[in-house]
Amino acid sequence: MKKSYLDTIVKHYENCLEEHGDSHLGVDWPKAEDVNKRYKVMLDIIRVADDKSKNINLLDFGCGAAHLLQYIKDQKFDNIIYSGLDVSEKFIALCKEKFSDTSFYCTDILKDNNTLTGFDYIVMNGVFTEKRELGFEEMWDYFTKMLTKVFSMANKGVAFNVMSTAVDWERDDLFHVPTDLLIKFLTAKLTRNFIIRNDYGLYEYTTYIYKK
Repeated sequence: MKKSYLDTIVKHYENCLEEHGDSHLGVDWPKAEDVNKRYKVMLDIIRVADDKSKNINLLDFGCGAAHLLQYIKDQKFDNIIYSGLDVSEKFIALCKEKFSDTSFYCTDILKDNNTLTGFDYIVMNGVFTEKRELGFEEMWDYFTKMLTKVFSMANKGVAFNVMSTAVDWERDDLFHVPTDLLIKFLTAKLTRNFIIRNDYGLYEYTTYIYKK
């Protein structure tokens, strides 16, 4: 993917942080009341069958200000071992300042050829909802390459959200993905074992893709 896209998206979110501070607006989520709803849906990828007494290694990919970690702490999900990853040095510095005992990674996985492993689940909340100035085909190419790489890093599964096409109108700066196009890609390239969540009242949907 062109470096210019990452430069653009990083600058956008860092501008949000500078303008609004460490808040939901600082990571460009418009409504505070929707934030925890998204966190709950993301964490629902952890299957009920998983033994709640065992630790689960979770990577928050595109962690921003690590608000998901605060949600995990507030909900007392003590068996979740959290790590965060972001391409923004400013956000990672903020995360380390807030949670000094937590592992955070600042890297571009498509460029840095890193070998991050050991994560049961990887969640990507908001990573693919905005395409900014990119056309759909360019964003789709980035999305499929990134998702393929991230899926290879997870032991059990990956959760991600995109904007829905079942809306009255679509915003040019957001990434609206038809479910039939997504399903065709998943079944051909990644897995036939997936769940699409469209049951939480927002103009987006969340997909869980599982290794087995």
